[in-house]
Amino acid sequence: MADSSALDAPTPGGSGTGALNRFFKISERGSTLSREVRGGLVTFFTMAYIVVLNPIILGGEHNTDANGHFLQLDQVAAVTALVAGVMSIIFGIVANYPFALAAGLGINSLLAVTIAPQMSWPAAMGLVVIDGIIIVVLAATGFRTAVFNAVPTELKAAIAAGIGCFIAFVGLVDSGFVHRVPDAANTTVPVQLGTEGNSISTVPTLIFVIGVLLMAVLVVWKVPGGLLLGIAIMTVVSIIVESVMGLGSGATGKGGWSLSVPDIPDGVGGLPDLSLVGDVDLFGAFSQISVFAACALVFALVLSNFFDAMGTMTGLGQEAGLADKDGALPGIGRALIVEGSGAVVGGAASASSNTVFVESASGIAEGARTGLANVVTGGLFLVAMFLTPLYSIIPLEAVAPSLVVVGGMMISQVRNIDFTRFDVALPSFLTIVTMPFTYSIANGIGVGFISWVVLAAASGKAKTVHPLLWLVAAVFVLYFAREPISNLFD
Repeated sequence: MADSSALDAPTPGGSGTGALNRFFKISERGSTLSREVRGGLVTFFTMAYIVVLNPIILGGEHNTDANGHFLQLDQVAAVTALVAGVMSIIFGIVANYPFALAAGLGINSLLAVTIAPQMSWPAAMGLVVIDGIIIVVLAATGFRTAVFNAVPTELKAAIAAGIGCFIAFVGLVDSGFVHRVPDAANTTVPVQLGTEGNSISTVPTLIFVIGVLLMAVLVVWKVPGGLLLGIAIMTVVSIIVESVMGLGSGATGKGGWSLSVPDIPDGVGGLPDLSLVGDVDLFGAFSQISVFAACALVFALVLSNFFDAMGTMTGLGQEAGLADKDGALPGIGRALIVEGSGAVVGGAASASSNTVFVESASGIAEGARTGLANVVTGGLFLVAMFLTPLYSIIPLEAVAPSLVVVGGMMISQVRNIDFTRFDVALPSFLTIVTMPFTYSIANGIGVGFISWVVLAAASGKAKTVHPLLWLVAAVFVLYFAREPISNLFD
């Protein structure tokens, strides 16, 4: 088959020229206008689930605060789309990277499960705003950039590879291909193949498997927009399957769709309810619980935000080829400031902290290299506020294959790691495997940093480790031990 990628090659004077090209440096980064638009579209489709999932995590009667109040699902959906749209566009224009932002899953789960039950929802969101202010200050003073640049090249490669494993695992779990074993099973196996342990037992999971193979073939054939085309095809297939079989939601019946049911909605328009914007109590937590407890929660939020975003940007920058030989990203200071402000804006709107989404790797795989892709993604999120039922017809099983395919691309970063040196191999290996196994990018970074400095000291190379790496490793030790430390003060 002919190399169709030649049809999409950047050419001087072609598409993407003019003011738009100069502002976003489209040609300079070897991209084209069509690639940026496609990349933005793919990133949106792989992230759109957050507008459905975030309300489920934060809202509803099952998520009451200490006063018995809860957030309305439609209101959370509206502010989730609003903040994701605004922050993605700002990040694209200011930082000029194709890294889209939305409500981070780690932070929103922490809010719903741990923080809100101890205080009011406005007070919980106030802690998120404080977390964001601290992150912005650390970025504005250059501290966050210094930590970013202090990470060894091998660990940056390991972070990128680990993120590849992480997003592939997310895709496998979201599709039902990998299923958590219930505790009642009395087994030492934490996850299994499908729901039966040895077979693909549901139609949606079969659609996921077909989607992975289809997108992989399109990538091998170098079809421009292969991932986007694959998502579109599998969405159409899913709609047809649902109309014939009526599988419904997996939450209400075995064998159904994991989140969004691909059924054509009766209506697709409506004004969003943005009542939650500004409903925040900045210092309420410090009066509703102890000052120490509030500070401990802020510490957990800051550590998670700080390193999740840093790790994600490291991996995405490496995959996009935007990092220099030392793994540093040009203009990373601006990017970190804007990303930190995502927590401020997200908390102020009760959408939870917004951070760089690892699913942006799908857009990068489509060729996105500039912030223009972010503008496209952000614009679609803003449109989604008015078209909530429309985007919800795309099931996770149709977009999850792209995460697995992109994960396969990102694991190639291991080529930059010298596995013949065990003092490099073990920290890199632990970084890579801890991310998917603990479902946390920050945990993988923390384990990698700690093991790196310990082995460097043991091999007589302590002086080669940047002082900031020692500091961050010590902070991660406190982070991992925060629960027993907190118990000492109870």
